[in-house]
Amino acid sequence: MGKREIDDRFKKFGTVSFTSISKVNDFVDNLEKGKVMATRCPDCNISYFPPRVDCSKCLSSNNEWFDTTEKTGTLATFSKMKYGPVGFEDDLPYTIAVLDFGDFKIFGRIDNDTPDDSIEIGMKMKVHVNDLQDDQKNFVFKPA
Repeated sequence: MGKREIDDRFKKFGTVSFTSISKVNDFVDNLEKGKVMATRCPDCNISYFPPRVDCSKCLSSNNEWFDTTEKTGTLATFSKMKYGPVGFEDDLPYTIAVLDFGDFKIFGRIDNDTPDDSIEIGMKMKVHVNDLQDDQKNFVFKPA
C-alpha cells in the first residue's frame, strides 16, 4: 500500500495558520499568483468568501472560482485592534474591516499604509495580496 500524500498548501495562508489541510487549497495557489479568489455556486448563484467547495444551500460540489481583486467593494465597518489574539501580538495595532461587494462580503485587514484619518464607512476599496515573512501570504484592503 502506497503512502498517501497530504495536500497541506493552506499552511502558507496568514500570519498564523490554524489549519493546513482544506478542500480550498487552491486559494493559496491563487494568492501566489496575485489573486484573492472566492467561489460561487453556479446552480444557486450564491457567492462564498471565504471560498467553499461545497454549496451550503444545494450541497453541490461544482462551485466555480472567481477573482475578487478585479472588483471594488464598499467599506461596511472597521475597528482598530489594540489587543490581538495569540500569534497576532506583534502585528498590533491593526485595523480589521468588512468590505461589501453586493452579493458577498469579505472580512480582513486594512493595509497598514492607509492613514487612519482617511478611513471612512462607505469608501471604495479593493482586495490585494500581501506578502508576509517565511513565504506566507494573506490579503489586505486598500483604497480604490
